Amino acid sequence: MSEPLPAESAVRDVLAQFKDPETGRGIAQLGQLHRLELNGDRLEITLGLTTWSAPLWEETRLELIALVNRRFPAMKTAVELAVHQRKPEPLGEIGLTAKTAIAVGSGKGGVGKSSVAAYLAAGLCRAGCQVGLMDADVYGPSIPHLLGCRERPVMLGNRIQPVAAEGMKVMSMGFLVPPGEAVVWRGPMLHAALVQFLRDTAWGDLDYLIIDMPPGTGDIALSLSQLLPMTGAVVVCTPQDVALLDAVKAVKMFHKVNIDVLGMVENMSFFLCPNCDARHDIFGSGGAKRKAEELNVPFLGELPLITALREMADRGQIAAAFEHEAAKPYLETICRSLVKSLAARHREKPVLPTLTILK
Repeated sequence: MSEPLPAESAVRDVLAQFKDPETGRGIAQLGQLHRLELNGDRLEITLGLTTWSAPLWEETRLELIALVNRRFPAMKTAVELAVHQRKPEPLGEIGLTAKTAIAVGSGKGGVGKSSVAAYLAAGLCRAGCQVGLMDADVYGPSIPHLLGCRERPVMLGNRIQPVAAEGMKVMSMGFLVPPGEAVVWRGPMLHAALVQFLRDTAWGDLDYLIIDMPPGTGDIALSLSQLLPMTGAVVVCTPQDVALLDAVKAVKMFHKVNIDVLGMVENMSFFLCPNCDARHDIFGSGGAKRKAEELNVPFLGELPLITALREMADRGQIAAAFEHEAAKPYLETICRSLVKSLAARHREKPVLPTLTILK
């Protein structure tokens, strides 16, 4: 005897249990169930998801189908996705509205922190998120070179217009200082520059603001913690012990200024030979993953040494790395892992759909 088909009310009750990745709250509660049509044993759903969760869209769609199939095995379920607009109305003149602000830091230089920041920003943007990338490494700004940007920001009214690059909004000291010229500033001047980059720049509405930090444990992190409520930080390191010692210092620095650590990325994990595809663990293997477990910090993934990636970065084509067959899985995994880590936190502790607002 076949199982009786459910009423629409029963289907809606099941769908009400499904959580939005961005907020951890029910999709029905937030009006994200855009369409539901039940015809016999066929169920068609249009699920609205925000661009914040774009890297998880397909995964979320399959999770919803699995939920319905577990509860109603006889149903044939189809789920379409649509963009769900959720925009609280800010008051007054706004320079920055961002749902998530993430600092990318390291305990020392030379570990590829700026590259990872650019990869994260580019990957989130390619997935469909609204992304801003701010280069706070004022002494050694490398984001313009990595993205191949040579434009200069312009003023419109009383706001600096960020440079558009690869679909992102980008701001860097490298746009303002002639190439090769050193920036020799004390702490107060650095703080004033960050204020301009954040409050006086027309970032608009962002899902993610990725901030490339200077290396080490200086006072930029303290300034950022005072200027805006940071969602958290990503720490970049390499596998060898000496780099991990400095990465631990970076984790503790962020904790001291009340910035949560969202995860660790192991850069230069291994060398991938372009001729034979053999893996060579030049700097050791798995050190960052082990250290992340010790520190109870999520491990977001590893990035190998791939000659083609280095060449793309040198040419200012870092966003093109996502088209490289050998690199794409690693890059997409790190971006997806970051958003999954945030979504998991929201499931455990649901949040209201709010914006970080700087006036």
